[in-house]
Amino acid sequence: MREIVLDTETTGLDPLRGDRLVEIGCIEIYNRMPTGQTFHRYINPERDMPAEAFAVHGLSAEFLAGKPVFTEVVDEFLEFIADAPLVIHNASFDISFINAELDRIKRTPISRDRLVDTLLLARRKHPGVSNRLDDLCSRYSIDNSRRTKHGALLDAELLAEVYIDLIGARQSQLILASETRAAQSGGYGDTPRRQREVPLAPRITDADREAHRAFVATLGDKPIWNDFLAAG
Repeated sequence: MREIVLDTETTGLDPLRGDRLVEIGCIEIYNRMPTGQTFHRYINPERDMPAEAFAVHGLSAEFLAGKPVFTEVVDEFLEFIADAPLVIHNASFDISFINAELDRIKRTPISRDRLVDTLLLARRKHPGVSNRLDDLCSRYSIDNSRRTKHGALLDAELLAEVYIDLIGARQSQLILASETRAAQSGGYGDTPRRQREVPLAPRITDADREAHRAFVATLGDKPIWNDFLAAG
């Protein structure tokens, strides 16, 4: 199943009061594993940058002035996310900004039915404690040392790791890998593969073997089948 892990940065907290998107970062995961495909754009908000927001993400109005406006990246963004579920931490915040930008240019909003809110998942799994992204990284031993400031793509990358742990997918993958290795080696750990108490009757008769030997004899001086016949 294809999913998109998404994060945004903005000029503030409320799109209804004129705050705008300034960055979108997306990570594609398939069957709960990152594929390496990403979408990342800085966006010119066409307004000033409040000091409080700048302190969070470090994106200045001067830096963003040369970036494309939302209408110039929207088609590429929508093509990337397609119809996949969107995995977002505190999804109502990010989707309210995205939908405000879509409404501003008369485009169809993204349905909230598509959202997978990792904040809600974390609160159910870890009630009564803080479930910020940094807290979850610490809880699941995910290295977030690069996160000196918020950044949409970096935060989406971290969230993808958190999400895989949060839903138990990483443990399932480790168990599957362990079982696969055990099956290939003939047992699980030090436990030998179980043997049948009553062996199955052979499916190849002596007549079958003789007929095969007669066939091999027609193949020339050194047919490769001789190696297997000798081993048998």
